[in-house]
Amino acid sequence: MMSKGRKILVVDDEASVRKLVSSYLSREGYQVLESADGEDALKIARTQHPDLIVLDLMIPSMDGLEVCRILRSEMDIFIIMLTARIEETDKLLGLGLGADDYLTKPFSPRELVARVKAVLRRGRAPLASTQTILRAGAIEIDPERHLATAEGRVLDLTAREFDIISQLASRPGMVFTREKLLELVWGYDFYGDPRVVDVHVAKLRKKLEADSSRPKYIQTVRGVGYKLETGEE
Repeated sequence: MMSKGRKILVVDDEASVRKLVSSYLSREGYQVLESADGEDALKIARTQHPDLIVLDLMIPSMDGLEVCRILRSEMDIFIIMLTARIEETDKLLGLGLGADDYLTKPFSPRELVARVKAVLRRGRAPLASTQTILRAGAIEIDPERHLATAEGRVLDLTAREFDIISQLASRPGMVFTREKLLELVWGYDFYGDPRVVDVHVAKLRKKLEADSSRPKYIQTVRGVGYKLETGEE
C-alpha cells in the first residue's frame, strides 16, 4: 500500500475536525499525528518529521501562515492548508509561502484524503537535467548542487521555485503553459488551483529580477503561460 508508513500531521484547534480527518487518513493506512496550535505543531514537525502536514490557517499561539513560513525555511515537506476564509488573497498568500495545496472549510474528508494521496504520489518533480549545468544567458542552474545563480548572484529559492526555473531554463524562449508547468513541477495528479503557478512565478521574479514589475528574464505570454528569455539581444 502506497500510504503504509507515511506520516501525516493534522493541525487544527477544533478537536472534532482533527478526529474526523485523522479517522479518514488512518483508514487509508497513514500514521496520523495531531496538534491544536502552531507552536506545538512546529515541535512535532521538528521531532517526528512527517511526510505531509494538513495545516489550518487560524490556530492559536502562531497562525498557519507563520507555521508554513517557518517550516519552509527549515525543511522540505508537503503542506496542505485549511482555511475558513474565502478571500482569495489568503489562499494565494498561503500558496506563495510554499503550501502545496489548500482546501476551504467546510470540506469533504474524502476530498482531503484524495488531495493528500495526490500530493504524496506526485512527489517532487524531477529536474529538467540531473547531470549537466543549465545555462540560459546570465542564468546558471546546477541541479546536483541545487544551486541557481543570475549574473553571478546566488538565488535563495524554494524547491518549487528551483523546479520552475529549471524547467524554463531547459528550453529558453519556449512557452510553457500553466498546465505544462503543473504537470512538470507539481505532477500529473494536481487537484488544486492552477493559479498556484502564477503565485510561485511572482515570488520567483522578485528574487530573480532587478524590477519584478518589468521582468527581463521570465516573460508572461498572456493567456498562455511563461517563457524564459536569456536577457541577451
